[in-house]
Amino acid sequence: MANQFRSVIQWEDPRADELFIKFTEHGDEIKNASKLILQPGQGCILTYEGKVESVFEEEGMYDLKSDNKPFLTTIKKFLSLRDGSEHVMGIWFYRKADILNMRWGTRVPIAYTDPIYTFPILLSAFGNYSIKITKPQWFFENVIAGEETYCHSDLKEIFISRVTQPITDYLANAKFSYVDIDSNLNTIATEAKEKTKQIFTDLGFEILDFRIEGSQFDKDTLDRIAKISDVQSEVLAAKIAGINYTEHQQLQAMRDAANNQSGGAGMLMGVNAGAGATNLMNQGTNQQQQAPQQTESPMDKLKKLKELFEMELISESEYAEKKKTILDTM
Repeated sequence: MANQFRSVIQWEDPRADELFIKFTEHGDEIKNASKLILQPGQGCILTYEGKVESVFEEEGMYDLKSDNKPFLTTIKKFLSLRDGSEHVMGIWFYRKADILNMRWGTRVPIAYTDPIYTFPILLSAFGNYSIKITKPQWFFENVIAGEETYCHSDLKEIFISRVTQPITDYLANAKFSYVDIDSNLNTIATEAKEKTKQIFTDLGFEILDFRIEGSQFDKDTLDRIAKISDVQSEVLAAKIAGINYTEHQQLQAMRDAANNQSGGAGMLMGVNAGAGATNLMNQGTNQQQQAPQQTESPMDKLKKLKELFEMELISESEYAEKKKTILDTM
């Protein structure tokens, strides 16, 4: 019967997501095995009667019958002298190679206050990281705890639950405004790696790299950002038109009122709005004329007038009339 048992113990068909896996063939196969083979990137932990006897960290072939390493000869002695002793012996293979591109993402948004606009921000982020096991025996004794299979997904659960708080603390102190987040993703990733390095070390791993692939704000934050963008656009439009922001709001209010009317009343409102727009523009022009340091050339005035017309803040007739006035000054 002995020749029916395999003579080699090895990790057959390892899956990419397996971190630790127990050799679970019949005890007699361990008892009659003559060789242990470790492929590159693999390690092995041997236990006997519930205790770790040794950790294999170098790839190669180990001769279980003739190798003079003390733990091997001791185990073989136990197996040969004690009936059934093979059933209290355990062999776990583990992945020693780098574990690449493990996915991560914030389960709940990171909350902090925008340092410039002082409104609350909820930021979600996602990316990947790469690690390498450095203390396999510690991890085996303190985390694996006899499980026959332990995968990357199990490991990811541990890390994700621990890395969010250091990243949150960093963002709260780094004082990045919402407009600076995307341009500083590499900086944030570098700091996140540094801030979380000790967490990985304590669990028996070395973090090789940490990447942020993207970020996203929650709906309320996006609404606040949109309002700020609208105001900034209106301020720029007012500057182009040669009027201040208050005058721009008055002009826009008159346009909105005209658009909300119908029939003759709407026509009258439109005329009044056009007249109001012209008066505001003339006030802006007069103010510019009173301040020599702000004098603009006719070409600049024509350019701004066209932009005002394209933004539909003045009518075509108003545009033509004002254009003629500017050209007459040339």
